[in-house]
Amino acid sequence: MDDTITTTDIRLREGASIAQRLVMAGFSAAVALCFTPGLFTHDTTEVIISVVALVLGAVFVVGIMMAPAVVWIITPDEILIGQQRPFGKLHTRVVAKDDIAGLQVPGSKRAKARFQLAFTLASGERLTSPPISDVTHVHDTVARIAAQFDVPDVEAPINPLDASNAEMRLGEPLEPFPARDIRIVAMIAVALCAVPYAYKLWRGLPPGPVDIMLLPIGAIAAFAVYRYANLVTGAFWIIRQADIRVERLWGNGSLRADHIAGPDVKTINVERRGRSEDEHCIVVIRLHSGRRFRSPRIGSRPEARAVGTEIVRRLGIGAESNKI
Repeated sequence: MDDTITTTDIRLREGASIAQRLVMAGFSAAVALCFTPGLFTHDTTEVIISVVALVLGAVFVVGIMMAPAVVWIITPDEILIGQQRPFGKLHTRVVAKDDIAGLQVPGSKRAKARFQLAFTLASGERLTSPPISDVTHVHDTVARIAAQFDVPDVEAPINPLDASNAEMRLGEPLEPFPARDIRIVAMIAVALCAVPYAYKLWRGLPPGPVDIMLLPIGAIAAFAVYRYANLVTGAFWIIRQADIRVERLWGNGSLRADHIAGPDVKTINVERRGRSEDEHCIVVIRLHSGRRFRSPRIGSRPEARAVGTEIVRRLGIGAESNKI
C-alpha cells in the first residue's frame, strides 16, 4: 500500500515482504553455517569464534523474521495504525484528530529524500510513521495532513526530489578529488607493491617471480589512480521539464554534461543496485542510441518508482517506453 495525494486516505507501510525476509534470513544463516567446522576442532579459540558466529546468526535470523510490518491509514478524522508480526495477531490503534497536538517531518540520516511524519499527541506521546513512499509529493502530503488535522506551524521539509521544484536533484554536486590526495594514493599503491621486493633485497634473498611481477602492477595501479580516480565520483542528475542534465567527471576532473530528452528514451525502469530493495534502488534510462544512464541511489523501490514516474511525466515519455 502506497501513500498518495489523489485519494481520500493516505496509506503508509513499512516492513519487508515474506520473500524478502526469507532471502535475508537465508543469507544470514548461510554465513553463520560457514563457521560450523570450527566446532569440531580442538582449538579453543576456533570453537569460541564458531559459537559466537552461530549465536549471532541465529539472532539475525530471528530478528529478520520477527520484525513487525506496520501500516498507517491516515483519514481526515483519525489515524489507524496496524502492526503485525509474522504468524502473529494484528494489533490496531486509532488516534483521533482531537488527540493530535503537533506535527513534524524529520528527514532520514541515511537517505536525504526520505521523510517520516512525527505526530505529538496531547498526552505528550510521540508517534513516528513509516516513510512517505511518494517522495515527489512530500510537500503536498504534509500540507494536506496539517490542514485536515488543524496543526499550525508545520515546517515544510527540504526535499530535492519534490515535484514542486523546478529542478529535481538526484545525488550531490560533483567535485574532483584534490590532486594532492590522488598523488598520495598513487604513491601508496606503488609502495605496497614494492614492499615484498624491497624486503627480499633487505634480507639478502633473491626476489621471487611474484615479487618481481608486483612492481609493474604497482606502477599500473598508480597510473590508474592518477588518471581515472575522478571517474568513481558518480553522477549528478538535474531533472527539469523536458530535459535531464546528467553531470559526471572525466578522469582529469573536468565536468562532462549529457542531456536526455523524452524522444531519446527507449526504456525507463527501476532496478536494484545492491543487496536490499529498501535502500539501493535506482532509475535506469536506456536511449535509442544504446547508451544507458543509471541514476544515483534513490532508496526503496516505491521511492524510486515515484521518482521514475515524475521523470516520465516531465519528459513526456510514451507508455510503450515506460517499464516502471
